Amino acid sequence: MRIQVLGPLSAEVDGRSIVPTAGKPRQILALLALHPGRVVPVPTLMEEIWGTDLPHSAHTTLQTYILQLRRRLGTAMGPGSPQAAKEVLATRHGGYLLQVLPEAVDVNRYQTLVTRGQSAFEEGDDQAAAGLLREALALWQGRALVDVRVGPILEIEVMRLEESRLGTVERRIDVDLRLGRHSELLAELTELTARHRQHEGLHSQLMVALYRSGRQAGALDVYRRLRNRLIGELGVEPSPQLRRLHQAMLTVDPALDVVAGPRRGSTFDLYAA
Repeated sequence: MRIQVLGPLSAEVDGRSIVPTAGKPRQILALLALHPGRVVPVPTLMEEIWGTDLPHSAHTTLQTYILQLRRRLGTAMGPGSPQAAKEVLATRHGGYLLQVLPEAVDVNRYQTLVTRGQSAFEEGDDQAAAGLLREALALWQGRALVDVRVGPILEIEVMRLEESRLGTVERRIDVDLRLGRHSELLAELTELTARHRQHEGLHSQLMVALYRSGRQAGALDVYRRLRNRLIGELGVEPSPQLRRLHQAMLTVDPALDVVAGPRRGSTFDLYAA
């Protein structure tokens, strides 16, 4: 079985999809897929589907949805496989679990690659880190579970995954800046800062990319616009790190140069206290 949650939900057995069209069974499959080989308790599944307003028939209806998923699984697995389907989508005391290998689910492959990329980053192996992080991000086909109606449990999972994705993008950009790819990053960072208008880390990366591309005035303008936005919308000044980065650009600090910069720190931490 191959399952994808980093984008539209996909689950296939020998090329045959087992993803139901109905919304609630899709939610159940998605939640089970995010925890392969682990029991998801019945109360958690019911909260995901109905929130706190459980119908009287919640247990029976949940069992019906599980049965529907097993039927689709059995059909995909071929004739004579009802028992095999029950072993893959198994009942355990207090819940259900999907008996598949962790690497069958794209999110687990993503997290493995991110961990390896982070290790390479910390060891100063920029080429390896860049490759691993790019490979991890390439697994994403859009927003996580973009075609699944999410309840309170999946909503938290999706938020967690999206935060992880953005953090991985930041780290990959840090590596690319260390590799001297500042000019190549300008278009991407311009788009990212437009989408994340108060994100200081991404703005600091855009400032550094512009500065190293010989566009000091543009880098200072990014800071000015972000500062005005933070003051106007939140009533706060930029962080000390960002203010120090701004000051370093005004004084043409040699540490901003790609060769002189730190080998294991992030761009945002370049001027951390």
